[in-house]
Amino acid sequence: MGSRLGQEAWRSLLKLSGSEVGIQAQLRKSLSSAISAGHLNSHTPLPSSRDLARILSISRTSVSLAYQRLVDDGYLISQERQGYFVNAQMNGVMKQSPGPRCAPDAAEMDWASRVKMPLSAQRNINKPSDWSRYPYSFIFGQRDPKLLPIAAWRECWREAQSVQNIVNAGCDLLDQDDPLLVEHLRSRVLPRRGIWARPENILITLGAQNALALLAQLLVRPTDTVGIEDPGYPDARNLFELEARRVKPLQIDEEGLKVDSQLDDCNYIFVTPSYQSPTTVTLSSARRRALLEKAARHDIVIIEDDYESEAAFDDEPMPALKSDDETGCVVYCGSLSKSLGPGLRFGYLVADAELIRQARALRRLMFRHPPPLIQQAVGLFIEFGHYDSYLHRLSGAYAERWEVMAAALDRWFPNSGRRQTFGGTAFWIKGPEWLDTNQLAVEARREGILIEPGAVHFAGPDIPDNYFRLGFSAIPNERIDPGMEKLARLVDTLERANSRH
Repeated sequence: MGSRLGQEAWRSLLKLSGSEVGIQAQLRKSLSSAISAGHLNSHTPLPSSRDLARILSISRTSVSLAYQRLVDDGYLISQERQGYFVNAQMNGVMKQSPGPRCAPDAAEMDWASRVKMPLSAQRNINKPSDWSRYPYSFIFGQRDPKLLPIAAWRECWREAQSVQNIVNAGCDLLDQDDPLLVEHLRSRVLPRRGIWARPENILITLGAQNALALLAQLLVRPTDTVGIEDPGYPDARNLFELEARRVKPLQIDEEGLKVDSQLDDCNYIFVTPSYQSPTTVTLSSARRRALLEKAARHDIVIIEDDYESEAAFDDEPMPALKSDDETGCVVYCGSLSKSLGPGLRFGYLVADAELIRQARALRRLMFRHPPPLIQQAVGLFIEFGHYDSYLHRLSGAYAERWEVMAAALDRWFPNSGRRQTFGGTAFWIKGPEWLDTNQLAVEARREGILIEPGAVHFAGPDIPDNYFRLGFSAIPNERIDPGMEKLARLVDTLERANSRH
């Protein structure tokens, strides 16, 4: 296709929309795509910026800036007094690249026999990727975008992307972390949880999940026994099962993990003491002391996942278990993902300096280090005071939603048997014995309601089907009660159907 096109041809080739992406960016994308696909002849002049601006009904400045950027990127060549021309080296590169090679037939390679453990067979929490389109999304672990301080985040990202930071971000940091971020975690974030640490006690990870994976691979041997709360966090259970032959379910009650003889044969104990996952029960003070004493006496390592530390909206929240650790037996996993955004994948480990040194070496073998730009942006977000301000607003919003959820549950599910822990961003519900919450979740989704069946949290041997979790961090206040009403009516419908059978 030549460059001497009519106006309609140019409008068809360079389609621009009224989307959130700027006109200049759209024009650059359209032109670069057209050049890569070979739709424009090489060495033929493009329309002048004035002519193309008139054809597309946009500003001449946008066209001029787009042209100049495409020159910088190598798509166009600028010739003085002659205009802009398509670079022959970039023209049609998409058509010139070889097509994908055909993969061999699956029967020719038995990958199933080579995989050490069939991970796809593990039981996992499943969440629909389009959860935000559901009117009643009682999904856990997501956040309401309306609560995010967009302007503050944009300020930090702009600052993080300064020229010097961009240069630094292109360097291989090997096994190091951003010192500014580590310092702010040490001096401003961890003290909120009663933890005082030195820089050598902290390692940045790609979320708390990555921290757990590092610990499992680094510490757990096949002959070890790893204790995990039951019900508990399925992803932790699955991770530890990759390394240890025995992952032992540990009983909990209204005070959290039972600290008794069930722990005696454990080498490691995974625990969520602040808000037990998934029940939200807080480990009592007496149990905390007993757990630390038993760990010291039996040489047990405690892996503490403080996954909802940012959702502690009580006036005097319980500090982290790590804050009472005098022997170094507690390894602390923290995260800012629940507040700043699950997709950010930002977490950290706090432990003895020697363990952190070994975890840093393992992390280097896996992926070197988390992206420096993300570390910079998060560090600036804390430094500028946005994090403290955001947490204050977030805790207020969550406390209000907790009250609305509690009132709705009292109204529509009065016999749910829920525990009245004030904190966290979810409720753990016990339905009637006949209720299959897997079926309930399917029926509820058809009605625009998302809930999380609870069976996946149990390790067995007898797994109940009548528990489910209701998160409220991603649903507006005004939708909570109507959603609970619709869900209650759906349970009534299922009960009538069940009684007929």
